[in-house]
Amino acid sequence: MNDEISKQEEFVLRTLEERSIRFVRLWFTDVLGFLKSVAIAPAELENSFAEGIGFDGSAIEGFARITESDMLAKPDAATFSVLPWRTESPGAARMFCDITTPDGKASSADPRNVLKRVLRKAAEMGYTCYTHPEMEFFLFKNAPAPGVQPIPVDSAGYFDQTPAAVGHDFRRQAITILEAMGVSVEFSHHEGAPGQQEIDLRYADALSTADNIMTFRHVVKEVALDQGFHASFMPKPFTDHPGSGMHTHFSLFKGEENAFHEEGADLQLSKVGRSFVAGILKHASEFTLITNQWVNSYKRLNGGGEAPAFASWGHNNRSAMVRIPAYKPRKENSTRVEVRTPDSACNPYLAFAVILAAGLKGIEGNYELKSSDNPEALPTNLDEAIAAMESSALVKEALGEDVFEYVQRNKRAEWAEYRRQVSAYELDRYLPVL
Repeated sequence: MNDEISKQEEFVLRTLEERSIRFVRLWFTDVLGFLKSVAIAPAELENSFAEGIGFDGSAIEGFARITESDMLAKPDAATFSVLPWRTESPGAARMFCDITTPDGKASSADPRNVLKRVLRKAAEMGYTCYTHPEMEFFLFKNAPAPGVQPIPVDSAGYFDQTPAAVGHDFRRQAITILEAMGVSVEFSHHEGAPGQQEIDLRYADALSTADNIMTFRHVVKEVALDQGFHASFMPKPFTDHPGSGMHTHFSLFKGEENAFHEEGADLQLSKVGRSFVAGILKHASEFTLITNQWVNSYKRLNGGGEAPAFASWGHNNRSAMVRIPAYKPRKENSTRVEVRTPDSACNPYLAFAVILAAGLKGIEGNYELKSSDNPEALPTNLDEAIAAMESSALVKEALGEDVFEYVQRNKRAEWAEYRRQVSAYELDRYLPVL
């Protein structure tokens, strides 16, 4: 393993020299899922592979208390990619980082490490987890400003062919950049609401997918700015139009074998797959705060349409929280489960971690997948989600105590701030008549 890592690092250093790259951006993610970056010179990179780059963790959301603020960002050479929109000389590249404490231990507050811990548990059970997200977002003509309504770039609907200068051109440029960075794309199309787009990323292992989602969100915003638009992953910007989800397909493999597939079983879904789904449904309310972490997230979940409001499952029902997509004959590896609650503004590392932890718990506990005749309602607002997660041993174990406590504190503060605001609805409704 050390030789393999060494070869990856050598490849990075050689590429920097051959392509005259003078800026290397080290990326990592805070607990809320915002991308952080520090640029270093290539001459510093070899040392950073060995020792990391020091930074003040107390200045990053959820990372460290003041008394333990020194942290290190260690670049992962396997995530190296040249930034294709920085093609002029000198060029630039990026790598994702793992965050450690000064003694070299993985930081308990690093979202990437949180996911790695859960993936290790899956590996101990014999499984590799693969994911495939469907990323929805909006394109607006105008930049956000207080009191200004967002203006969609078009008035098109689902699968509509928009003018080339708008969504079609945008998606083509974004996909070209993503694939140049090693992020494979499967589909792209216009979604149901005006200005709403969808780009689906190809299957990859869960850690690579989470890295790819962070790259995706950054690229989408860069391309939008370049074309004079504003891209937003806000879950529900319009009252009367669908919100933006991040429907994610999950599968577990044992070696080359799809653990979710069983020939002749109902929906071709194995006992392992059924228990995995049962675990997700049983613990759904407990982890909703992670998959839907913003006040606005609950306007999507409870806004009607196809957004799931209940912990239910089904085959053709696209309002179910978990859907079992149709099995393709002679394609056993396509058997999977689709989790439809996450929105595209979540922290993908934490979201994958809690969903996978719930599914593994279902497998460990041999949970039985029951009918969805009387499903449990999911939290209807941020306050209910906070309360549901507060007593969850499963989520606390998956996230680790530091991240668990930070999310609780941060979201209580967000809910308190939201509750004290006088909304436009109240002013429009009551000011003229009271």
